[in-house]
Amino acid sequence: MTLSHAQAQMRAGYGSGWTGIAASALAWAVAAAVAWHGNAQQAIWALLVGGMLIFPASLLLCRLLHLPGTHPKGNPLGQLAGASTFWLIFNLPVAWLLGQQQPAWFFAAMLLVIGGRYLVFASLYGLRLYWVLGLTLAVAGFGLAAAAAAAGVIAAAGAVIEAVFAVVCAIGHQRRARLPAATPGNE
Repeated sequence: MTLSHAQAQMRAGYGSGWTGIAASALAWAVAAAVAWHGNAQQAIWALLVGGMLIFPASLLLCRLLHLPGTHPKGNPLGQLAGASTFWLIFNLPVAWLLGQQQPAWFFAAMLLVIGGRYLVFASLYGLRLYWVLGLTLAVAGFGLAAAAAAAGVIAAAGAVIEAVFAVVCAIGHQRRARLPAATPGNE
């Protein structure tokens, strides 16, 4: 199996990943709403719990849209997706400890961590869009932390950025789905 074939299988199975981006945007939006209407510590927990629901929510969205929500057994990129999940989980304690010092730092750190994970998705799906998404989240996380933005502002930025990229990714996926199978999926 070639890398481009494995990436095409991943794109076909998960809608190029846009359902996951959309589910993540929703988790960020809930955390932002909690930060604005509750308190920042509750918003941290909202993002942590929402984050645990991203993959199941993205699979549900795949099923509703008649996407497989899976990849063929033996696709080596499935292991890369799993490894990137563990990398994210291993960073959660660091972000949580930062949030205990200053709640806004948790959200900034999570933008950096999730941005880094999306860089792996560039290889997983073979789409440069994930480089742009990952770097956009990282720049937003660092910039908003440096500007001493409130937790709700940082969480809202994560929601907006991911919502915009979910739409862009979904449109790209639909466009690629209409192309002949031999057309490379890299954009």
